[in-house]
Amino acid sequence: MDTDGEGWTVLQRRGNFNRSNDYFFKDWASYKTGFGDIEKDFWIGNDNIFALTNQRLYSILFDLKAVDGEKRHALYYSFWIDEERDSMTGSHNNQKFSTKDQDSNPGASCARKHKGGWWYGACHLSNLNGLYLRGKHESYADGVNWYSWKGYHESLDTTEISGVARGGAGGARAPPKIFSCALTLHDIPVLFLCNSIKYF
Repeated sequence: MDTDGEGWTVLQRRGNFNRSNDYFFKDWASYKTGFGDIEKDFWIGNDNIFALTNQRLYSILFDLKAVDGEKRHALYYSFWIDEERDSMTGSHNNQKFSTKDQDSNPGASCARKHKGGWWYGACHLSNLNGLYLRGKHESYADGVNWYSWKGYHESLDTTEISGVARGGAGGARAPPKIFSCALTLHDIPVLFLCNSIKYF
């Protein structure tokens, strides 16, 4: 997806970069500060995501590609996370961030069960920091999954999450005009790119 250099910041990247499939199965401290190589597997860090989004004037874009080359994109117009004392609660589903050593939903143990750090509910509809299983897999919901597109038994090939500020004290501005279609996904307003209208 071409974002035309409009100030987008890469928050996460997954791909076939010859790392172990459990590279993203890390502890709270790793997700807090960030890890990886921005050109390869990468997490910018929850402290950095909070710093970027705490004014609540931020949009987030998901670029997803399956092993067969099929792509999907989703733009959430408004996105932020809360600070660490609130367990980095995400605006998109009001769930707290969980890792294998700090599971915010201990009854379900979602982070340990699904092998990643993410905003798990009970447990997830997406798991972009799960095991890199690249394609179909027998295990349940522990891959790089986006349930409403490929289900829980097919791990995506590549993912990139990026964000852009919508404005601020200098005057509000909309995110770049890369979309023109809208719908609601799981009660969340989502803007989709018209060149890939195969909705999740």
